[in-house]
Parts: sequence; structure tokens; C-alpha cells
Amino acid sequence: MPERRFQDPRTGAITDDPHIRPFADLLAEQGHGRLHSELSEGLWDLVNRVKETGKKGSMTLVITVEPDRRADDEVLLVHDDVRLKLPAFPRKPSMFYLGEEGNFSRSNPAQPELTGLREVPAGEPAAPRDITQTTAN
Repeated sequence: MPERRFQDPRTGAITDDPHIRPFADLLAEQGHGRLHSELSEGLWDLVNRVKETGKKGSMTLVITVEPDRRADDEVLLVHDDVRLKLPAFPRKPSMFYLGEEGNFSRSNPAQPELTGLREVPAGEPAAPRDITQTTAN
């Protein structure tokens, strides 16, 4: 018994073990080549991000096939959805203190605030001079 059987809806002819078109053909033709390009670029992005972060990621292709209700039985609509999950770069945390009323604060509330500080304006740079070494007695 054949593994697959196809009946032509127009002629009724039956084909046992029909030639199966390579999946790569769909990738190249879907969206006039857009799907193939998106998968190629996505895989490149995924591989390089995994190398950079040392973490795993994934790419998922979902193909949905449905009959075109506006046309005859031989017309099918093929939808594609590419989902790329790139690993995130590590993010360094920021340090905050718990301040008054339970709010975050960058300043330590237990440390007194220095008052009376002022900015010293920049003056003219000092001219270079020679330094001589002296010996102490």
C-alpha cells in the first residue's frame, strides 16, 4: 500500500506516492522571497547574539494554510509567522536606598548631607616649571 495518495479534484485521477515538492521551495517563494530573507537574517542575528551573550535563543516558523473561501477548492492561502527570541544582554543593576516614605533614593538617608559646598571656578592653568630633586639631611 502506498504511503500517500493524491486525488486530482478536477479530473479525479489518483496518484500513488506523488512527488513531494521540497519545503525549501515554499521558503523561497512565500512573499516573493521575503520569508526566506527574513529567516536567513533572523538566523544570523540569533547565532551572533548567542555568541555575544552565551545564552540560548530560538527562532520559530509557523506556517498556516487555509482555503480561500472566495475562490474554488484549489486555492489555498499560506500565512507565515516568524518569531525570533534573541537572548538579552546582561543588564547591570543600579543601587538605591530605601528613603523616607518608602521611596527609592540614590543618597543614603543614614549619611548626613554635606552643606556649604561650592564649586571652585577653573583658573588659568599653571605654567610648566622644572622640578629639581633635593636631598634631605
